[in-house]
Amino acid sequence: MKCGYTVWPGVLSGAGTSQLSTTGFVLQTGQSNVLTMPPAWSGRIWGRTYCSQDAAGRFSCATADCGSGVVECNGAGATPPATLAEFTLNGAGGLDFFDVSLVDGYNVPMLITPQDGTGGGNCTTIGCATDLNSECPPELRVVASDAGGRSIACKSACGAFGDAQYCCSGEYGNPNTCRPSSYSQFFKSACPQAYSYAYDDGTSTFTCTSANYLITFCPSLSTSVKSSNGQYPRAVDISRAEHSGRPLTSVAVISTVTAALSRRFLSLF
Repeated sequence: MKCGYTVWPGVLSGAGTSQLSTTGFVLQTGQSNVLTMPPAWSGRIWGRTYCSQDAAGRFSCATADCGSGVVECNGAGATPPATLAEFTLNGAGGLDFFDVSLVDGYNVPMLITPQDGTGGGNCTTIGCATDLNSECPPELRVVASDAGGRSIACKSACGAFGDAQYCCSGEYGNPNTCRPSSYSQFFKSACPQAYSYAYDDGTSTFTCTSANYLITFCPSLSTSVKSSNGQYPRAVDISRAEHSGRPLTSVAVISTVTAALSRRFLSLF
């Protein structure tokens, strides 16, 4: 399956990590792009949708807008709801840590596929290939103003209601008191490997070493995220230890819509 609309990926580097040469660009279906990642990069990548310029030339998007007023996000993050691909390269034990997060809600299907990993970690395809916009509970829906009530994104319960129990804040700011809600379970049931709330680490963070990473927006629903024994792969304990050096990494972004994070430059597709 291909997205029936254009996607504008946004990129945000983590604190203490250099911004990349581009922080936002456009992908039509079938297009690709390549980004070079610095060593030990951390950050997130997401897809903005239903974007346009107004009469004054200000750029904005109906979902996952970064508020910069231009295609480049320039250090700004996605406005929820947004499906997020999150990476920490060369993290604990020299592993890459990656996940797809729905903690800030959902706007577009996304998978991360490690390729050519060298053995460390579980190096498995993970993410959320399901179109949740059409299934989103009415109270969480973001509705397009010009689409007759059609849902174009799905808020998290925190984003919709702002309650501490949903936001894992205040007295709920630890994993013992912040538990899954019926709303987070809606996301988890549809996308078992994606983060569904803040303390969902045990089933949602995955690792690999020396891999290429392919990020696919709007993947085919036939794309499997199960292992060869028919089970969903296991996530990893993210609390473990040491760091080591590594060479530059690069990202290819393809529109199927697809994007890839790799240890070498990739040709445009």
